[in-house]
Parts: sequence; structure tokens; C-alpha cells
Amino acid sequence: MKIISWNVNGIRAVQNKGFAETLAHLDADCILLQETKAQVDQIDKALAHIDHYHIYSNCAERKGYSGVTILSRQAPLQIVPDIGIDEHDKEGRVIVAEFEEFYLLNVYVPNSGEELARLDYRKIWDAEFLAYCRQLQNKKPLIACGDFNVAHQPIDIARPKPNYNKSAGYTQVEIDGFSRFLEAGLIDTFRHQHPDTVAYSWWSFRANARVNNIGWRIDYVLASRTLTDKISRAFILPEVTGSDHCPVGIEINF
Repeated sequence: MKIISWNVNGIRAVQNKGFAETLAHLDADCILLQETKAQVDQIDKALAHIDHYHIYSNCAERKGYSGVTILSRQAPLQIVPDIGIDEHDKEGRVIVAEFEEFYLLNVYVPNSGEELARLDYRKIWDAEFLAYCRQLQNKKPLIACGDFNVAHQPIDIARPKPNYNKSAGYTQVEIDGFSRFLEAGLIDTFRHQHPDTVAYSWWSFRANARVNNIGWRIDYVLASRTLTDKISRAFILPEVTGSDHCPVGIEINF
């Protein structure tokens, strides 16, 4: 099974950038999209020509904001949107597909914002989202994919020193929040297989950051430790364009 996660930074925007061809080339069994920035009818319209997938979306109350979508070739046993906490759920950040062997979770974690204005909220989110992941893991193995909006280690960010505790996505609060997912029995699949590889999944639109590879690794596939031996490959695809993020993914054998 090939699972790919991609923050598309607007499903309607990426449509005009070879999106359908890219998805066909990726040839994944499950494709998890974040930051769709659209309502369900707009997403369905944007994906109308994408064949052979069941499509499930969770959208924010605020139009043109946030949102997550799962495309799956196999119909899941059930789809569960949100985590059951109104403050978080109105932003349409989580959707879960349950399969026989595992839960597949798609998340778009809140950004702490300019001048870290939402850092306090982010701390609450991280704790309550982790509690939700623990609930799922207590039932069956979990694969959690998405934009976690944090560079976990210095290797995951091109310029760690000037950004540390100054930029959203690289504060100690966020780093510690992410570490707790690993302490809870999830592995960072890419870092597990590539402990010393410098690779990024997001680049600012400013100052030719992507051309110069001044990036951050903030998109992850986390998996329950019990699945470690089943994961044959974990990868990042920086050559795939269309968004300021690139796809990340795994291949897993059940």
C-alpha cells in the first residue's frame, strides 16, 4: 500500500498546475491532502476528473481556510471527521479513515502564526490532539500523516539558529509537543529510515528559497511502532511542484 500526504495550499489553485497528472504519476492507494481551502462541493468539483478514488473531506466553517481530504482506492470501514472538541473542530483539521488493519489519520496542525500569536492555542491543540491519537492507538495501529507545522530537529530546518524560538514551527513548545507523539509510541517514518538525510518538505515563496533549498521538514508520516517492520519505504518528493509543500509518503505491506 502506498500512502502519500501533501499540503496543496489550495485545491483550486493546484488544479491549474498539473494536479491530475501529478496524482496519476504518484499512483498512490491513499492520498491525503491538507490545506484544501475549500468547501465540500468545491473539492468534489476540483476532483471530479480524478478516477478510481473514494473522496472524503472535512472543511473549516470559515470559507477558503484550512481543510483536509482523503482519497482512497479502497473504501474504508468508516470515516470519522474531527476530534470531538468544538474549538478545534470548527477549523476542519482532522479526518480519519478506518481500515481493517489500521487507522489512517490526515491532519493539518495549526500554525502558531505571525509573532507566535497562536502559540498558546497550539500548545493546547498538541495536547488534545495527542490524546485523540492515543485513543485511536488503543484500538488498532495508527498512521498519522500531514502538515504538523514543526521542524523537529536542527537537521529538519535549513537555518535553525536564527529561527529557534522566534519563528512559528521552530519553538521549543512546538518541538516538545511533537516529541510527545514519538514518546507515545509513534515513529517518524522518514527519520527512522533516513537518520542523517537532509530533506525538506516546505519552502517559503520568498527569496528563491526552493531553488536554493532553504527549507523546512514539517510534513510527516508517523506510524505506530508496531508497524515499523511493515514499512518498506519512507520518502519525500521535492521534485513534485504545484504547492509550497511537496508530497511525503510511505509504502507499507500488510
